[in-house]
Amino acid sequence: MVYRRTHQVVKRLAARRSTILSAARDAASEGGMAAVQIAPVAVRASVAAGTVYRYFPSKADLISELIAEVSRDELAAIRRAADAAPGPSSALAAAVTTVAVHVLSQRKLAWGILAEPVDVDITASRLASRREIAGEIALRIDAAVRAGHLPAQDTSLAATALLGALHESLVGPLAPDHIEDEAKLRDAV
Repeated sequence: MVYRRTHQVVKRLAARRSTILSAARDAASEGGMAAVQIAPVAVRASVAAGTVYRYFPSKADLISELIAEVSRDELAAIRRAADAAPGPSSALAAAVTTVAVHVLSQRKLAWGILAEPVDVDITASRLASRREIAGEIALRIDAAVRAGHLPAQDTSLAATALLGALHESLVGPLAPDHIEDEAKLRDAV
């Protein structure tokens, strides 16, 4: 007889995978991507290091999936905020503000996802994350252009530039070390 995973087994495996990713996210939030090491993540997740490897064959796989998960969460938050806005300009403002607030609230995690040097190649994951978020912002810019709120422009280029400016000014090498008044900065964005 062929073994088939039961619904309970599938749920348990998914929960364990989620726990490992959550532990990796916590580590990255506290210490950047340098803190995302298999053994410490395993300890945080209360599993053996071999269990982490069963779900993520390498550190690069773990970090890549972490980036994808954070990106999915960010994209969902951007869409919720923009969709709740009353018009295209407000939707664009809500999308940009959401990015800024999330970056400010998790600066180490954002830096790790965006640009922190790591010892494994995660370039493709980083680019995919940026493309998805820039694509969503481009949709919001395009809607504002169609509504006559913004002049005609290359919306993809504008979205990429806007996202890059946000990231650079809030977590890049030129960003301030400490934000005195996050609410004031959020309003300025």
